[in-house]
Amino acid sequence: QVQLVESGGGLVQAGGSLTLSCAASRSIFSFANMGWYRQAPGKQRELVGTTTNSGSTNYADSVKGRFTISRDNAKNTVDLQMNSLKPEDTAVYYCNARQFYRGDNYWGQGTQVTVSS
Repeated sequence: QVQLVESGGGLVQAGGSLTLSCAASRSIFSFANMGWYRQAPGKQRELVGTTTNSGSTNYADSVKGRFTISRDNAKNTVDLQMNSLKPEDTAVYYCNARQFYRGDNYWGQGTQVTVSS
């Protein structure tokens, strides 16, 4: 299946900001709800937030008010703006596409976010 391409991971100090980006093929993106997930060391992968095709969003309680997901349907991209980062935000972040009709899931390769304090 088509790979989602992620970028933007890195090292940041607590309280800082990072923006992650994910690009998908048009055929996937146009008919998919997009999401960001993360997996910290020793933890299961967890939902960060999602956005529908119309731009409606929801977030995990742990990031609500600090993280913002946005999608650009013209560019077939979805971003994760992360503000007020905490050390506990350290994880590998994954982009996800879930198609409306086929039910297929696509995952990015993951990008490392490390928050130091």
